[in-house]
Amino acid sequence: MSGLSIIVRSGKYEDAHYALAMAAAALAVNQAAVLFFTMSGLRALMSQPALDDWERDALNRQRGVGDFETLLQACIELGARFIVCEMGLRSLAIDRASLRADIPFTVAGIVTLLEETKPGMHLLEIS
Repeated sequence: MSGLSIIVRSGKYEDAHYALAMAAAALAVNQAAVLFFTMSGLRALMSQPALDDWERDALNRQRGVGDFETLLQACIELGARFIVCEMGLRSLAIDRASLRADIPFTVAGIVTLLEETKPGMHLLEIS
């Protein structure tokens, strides 16, 4: 199996956006994509995203670059696996209820990430 497992632990818009772009590209060429959100990266999945430099999203949209929501929806529709790190939620005291309800995520840990990263897949960290 080929594909990507991507750890998103940064609270920067640019990092979360690029993780979604990479996952969407992998899915578009029939490769697997696992997105593991932890620590500050969890802010990307909050009902009101609290990422640093969020205003770049509007600029991307104006410039014809896939915006955050477009890439996120592509990942959902193409079957990306979303994992929210239980340790990260606890560490930052983030209530699971504050995360977006429209994202089919599983709350799990690093062991699950490693199990989902099948032989032949690449494990990347974006931070």
